[in-house]
Amino acid sequence: MQNTEALSFRDAGEADVPAIVVLVQSAYRGEASRTGWTTEADLLDGQRIDPEGVLEVIGKPASRVLLAERGGELLACCHIEKQGDACYFGMFAVAPQGQGSGAGKATLAEAERIGGETWHCRELRMTVIDVREDLINWYQRRGYRRTGEHAPFPYGDERFGIPKRDDLRFAWLAKSLQKEHLA
Repeated sequence: MQNTEALSFRDAGEADVPAIVVLVQSAYRGEASRTGWTTEADLLDGQRIDPEGVLEVIGKPASRVLLAERGGELLACCHIEKQGDACYFGMFAVAPQGQGSGAGKATLAEAERIGGETWHCRELRMTVIDVREDLINWYQRRGYRRTGEHAPFPYGDERFGIPKRDDLRFAWLAKSLQKEHLA
């Protein structure tokens, strides 16, 4: 039976770090991630995030780690950070058993709301491994566009995983957060 209770959102604190690491790892790496569609298990081994990295973004100014919970269960998380007049979005993860439930869409929408209404950012920007066409398509259906910019994958830095391929890089995606007004 599916839980129809609404999602609730809150900012993460230091006590949430272990649960965030487990959530992000389960969504992207290892066999557990294969039950969802966001797995990177065919692209990367090793870890996706470490506790130090989560603590770092929780403690940064103009930075939040947003948690989405239903019935006290952590279903999704993301990191948002105000960077000038844009908002960076990352560390997005939905528990494999919650993928397809709307938790991801709702979490992304809440991050967009915070970026636009609270921080008054003009756009939300993110990076996605560019061979993840299914994931990029998911974002494009939500109004994101490829910017044409790319960033290198951090080969040799095992904090971000152990690549199984030598052609990984990040594509930048962006979406305007400005409300269009009709004249």
